Amino acid sequence: MGREWPKRLARLIADRSADRSTLTAVVSRDSLALAGVAVLAGLGVYVVATTLFPHHSINHDEGVYLQQAAMLLDGKLWLEPPVPEAVRPWFFVQEGGRLYPKYEPVAAALYAPGLALGAPRVVLALVATASVLLVGLLAREAFDPRAAPLAAVLFASAPLFLLSSSVFLAYAPTTLCNLLFALAYVRTLRRGSRRYAVLAGLAVGVAFLSRPYTAVLFALPFVGHATVVLVGRWRERVTSSASGSGSDRSRALTDMTARLLTVAALGGGFVGLSLSYNWLLTGDPLVFPYEAFAPADGVGFGQRRILAHELVYTPELALRSNGLVLWTFLSQWGPLGPLGTVLGAVGLTVGLVVPLWRRSRGDGAAGTGGPLPDLTLRGVLAGVAVTVPVGNVFFWGNRNVLADLSDPTDGLVAYLGPFYHFDLLVPVAVFGAAGLLALADRAGPVVDGVSRRLAGGDGRRVRTLLVATLLVTSLVVAGGIEAAALGGPVGRNADYRDEVGPVYEPFETTTFENALVFVPTPYGDWLGHPFQRLRNDPALSGPVVYALDRDATGDAASLAAFEGRQPYRFTYRGDWPPDDDGVTPVLEPLAVRAGDRLAVTTRTGVVAGAQSATVRLATENASVLYGVDRVDRETTTLRWILADGSARLDDDRLRRFSDEATVPLDGPTELTLSVTYTQAGGATVTYRQTLTVVGTDDGVRALWPPEERVCRLTSDCGREGTYVDGADYPAGVSLSSTVRSSNTSEAPNASGG
Repeated sequence: MGREWPKRLARLIADRSADRSTLTAVVSRDSLALAGVAVLAGLGVYVVATTLFPHHSINHDEGVYLQQAAMLLDGKLWLEPPVPEAVRPWFFVQEGGRLYPKYEPVAAALYAPGLALGAPRVVLALVATASVLLVGLLAREAFDPRAAPLAAVLFASAPLFLLSSSVFLAYAPTTLCNLLFALAYVRTLRRGSRRYAVLAGLAVGVAFLSRPYTAVLFALPFVGHATVVLVGRWRERVTSSASGSGSDRSRALTDMTARLLTVAALGGGFVGLSLSYNWLLTGDPLVFPYEAFAPADGVGFGQRRILAHELVYTPELALRSNGLVLWTFLSQWGPLGPLGTVLGAVGLTVGLVVPLWRRSRGDGAAGTGGPLPDLTLRGVLAGVAVTVPVGNVFFWGNRNVLADLSDPTDGLVAYLGPFYHFDLLVPVAVFGAAGLLALADRAGPVVDGVSRRLAGGDGRRVRTLLVATLLVTSLVVAGGIEAAALGGPVGRNADYRDEVGPVYEPFETTTFENALVFVPTPYGDWLGHPFQRLRNDPALSGPVVYALDRDATGDAASLAAFEGRQPYRFTYRGDWPPDDDGVTPVLEPLAVRAGDRLAVTTRTGVVAGAQSATVRLATENASVLYGVDRVDRETTTLRWILADGSARLDDDRLRRFSDEATVPLDGPTELTLSVTYTQAGGATVTYRQTLTVVGTDDGVRALWPPEERVCRLTSDCGREGTYVDGADYPAGVSLSSTVRSSNTSEAPNASGG
């Protein structure tokens, strides 16, 4: 007996060494797999960002974050342009002469380095890579090393992750901060590390600074766990102190309390930083910039409003809207679409519900293992799956992403998914990995049994064949489900890309040196809405300044503010948003023609079948009307004169119907010449030339050439009538004009014309 114990000890040491080697190999293999998945996910996001969203997405908030990033690089939290109304970006608050964004600066600060290096989409890829890696590490903490790469794959496979991570919004970066907080919190408790406590506090603080409500919803289960643990352990300490025992446990509790207080203090510090940012921008620490932009745009029920959009957000509407959003997430936008939801339910059942049920019956372990055992961590993650959807019920943004409640292909959710529920991907992916492992573990013995029966003995070859068949089948099924889930959103985003892409073609072929480009306003007086790529240098000192094409007074103010720049007019022919026919962009250089007297000559083609014609010269407040004597020529030539504070038509061969012969020009004015041809049956074609007069104080100053349109069946049309030489028009349509001034003096902005 005595001679056997050295052999037993040697075998025991060898077995333990083998176990450690096996475990190390498994961890190493799974770590490599996790890293590979994370890198591939980042590459996938980069490819999507560059190919599907080269002109940005249908969510015009991207331009807000990129403009804010450029401001941070320039050391600015707000802009003070000379004409704020002319250069106000989308979702910027205007307060006196200041402009500042409604969003917090975290996402913009993250995007700023990439913007400075000329590769902003690389940042999107890095954020995606880090997020996938953190999801895998969190799954490893909650389950085992095998779960890490599987959770990463599921997280990365979600259409919501792939598409929303590929655009410059704040949802993916905020989730990255939340994931970093979650992992650091776990390791703070499990490893007793103050460094992780510092990291957890910083991460949750940055998340709060980025999107306060989102951060609170994610952190609530962790805060609840910390509270329960501290209260319970301190209660135990009081009891043990009364009995005079437990000094070691008391020291450990003190250390844990210090670490958790570090997390809370740093997180609270960022809350203070957020309030300071509010005070700096809005003048009130309790008023966030988004509230300054739209005071009724917040959490809660009742009247909600942002710009011209408002509704009464009732609990009934909230439940209906969020039910639809949640169903969209579970059925399409989550990991592997509906398959990921099923796997998540299996993992939740096997990994949390069943163990808790067994514990309640006294069949399971007591649940010891430090302040955060695996089962407790799973419960905390399951809590995130509750707080995120429940908390979102109180936010009316989930109603807005749906647009038409009866049409699942309408609204932002159809393009980028339920992005307010981005954090929900984390528990679904982690529990989905656990569900996949549970199914694989259950399938193993079944496959072995079938293999032995089919082979009649040693069924290793048959088992290999069966496993390969199951694996290939699973991949095919998963791939089909993924393709089905991605197909609709990718197709819609591709259509949007193809619709807006042609608009930017003139800018890709034009080199600006010192330009001022007037931009149309189909959605109101906002830069970047919808033309997100047309953003200004924060200092307004770059080779081009974009200004809104407003009325004559506004354009005159822009010309004066940016004196010395070459003006351009950017417009388009077609409807906005673009229909199936698309739009034809026009970018034309302008000149400020000036003189004591401007003489404009306009030649309009006589439309085929025209029986009569009228001519109207008008400003907003006055007009003169004429009839054309003859329409049997190929063209009608008209001469209009601007001089002495008024405009008039040279009425040779015209019959004046108005009592007055002139229209007054008093300061900046939009002067429009309309020539309407009436065909047999009453159909009409109208030529419109709108000349922007920017000054009459010393002679006449006007932007040349005028804005030109050809309207059918109406005398006044939108940009669908923008005149483009050579476009599809009725027979006979042609339009040309020239201008001559009474002297050669021109304003500094002027160019030949």
